[in-house]
Amino acid sequence: MAETKHHFKLGRLAREHDPRVPHLSALLAGKTLPAPPASVDYTKGMPQNLGMMLNDTLGDCTCAAVYHAIQVWSFNASGNIDTEPDGDVEKLYELACGYNPKVPGEGPGGNEQHVLKYLLSRGAPTGPTGSSTNKIAAFVEVDHRITDDVKRTINDCGVAYIGFNVPDYIMPAGQDPPAVWDYKPSQANAKIVGGHAVVLAGYDANGARVISWGQYYTMTWAFFGKWVDEVYAIADQIWIDAKGTTPGGLSLTQLEAQMQGLKEEAASAVKHVAAD
Repeated sequence: MAETKHHFKLGRLAREHDPRVPHLSALLAGKTLPAPPASVDYTKGMPQNLGMMLNDTLGDCTCAAVYHAIQVWSFNASGNIDTEPDGDVEKLYELACGYNPKVPGEGPGGNEQHVLKYLLSRGAPTGPTGSSTNKIAAFVEVDHRITDDVKRTINDCGVAYIGFNVPDYIMPAGQDPPAVWDYKPSQANAKIVGGHAVVLAGYDANGARVISWGQYYTMTWAFFGKWVDEVYAIADQIWIDAKGTTPGGLSLTQLEAQMQGLKEEAASAVKHVAAD
């Protein structure tokens, strides 16, 4: 019997610029932080296959990455991995990105900030019927040009939620993506085939530990520097309760205060929908 090849979908839409989203560098202005650890790996001991989260048929990578983050947070908090059913991933894709399962195709894709705002205000559907939710406490944007802040984000939050432009050489036609995603100057003009959202759950001097399409990859820092254009630190209660660390070491009170404008926007949107 011939081996069935996986399908690898993308789906991240262009980065949005919302002035209400706080930036880590601004929140930490004037503070001197210790250097991040030389390496961390929050995937140690986790299963080899984490599940496609429907990203083999749908352009739901912005949502799939959220559920991979939940896997990392839960495993490192309790030793038990929380893998939510695909139905919950699809539901988040509908609610946060506007996907209509009655319309054939991959769907509209997703904007990372839209997804994060939904997680802040309503939470990711969880449980067998999606009736429970996992709300995040806060999120802040991280300057992708400051590698130490990216490393701090992974170390402090368990994952960094990132978006990047995908060059064609890591998605060769009819083949699985390579285990290592690298960049060389000769690839500067590579064709971009789409945008992708993933989580980074570890790093060392060579690069970052990527979770995508249910598998682990290595993204070298050269690749990161060339193709990544958005990074977010997420304050998740599961992680904070277990590890006691937050983005940039900021208190939950400080972080939640920064979210006030975004929460008010979400509340206003809910009232508007109810009035209609």
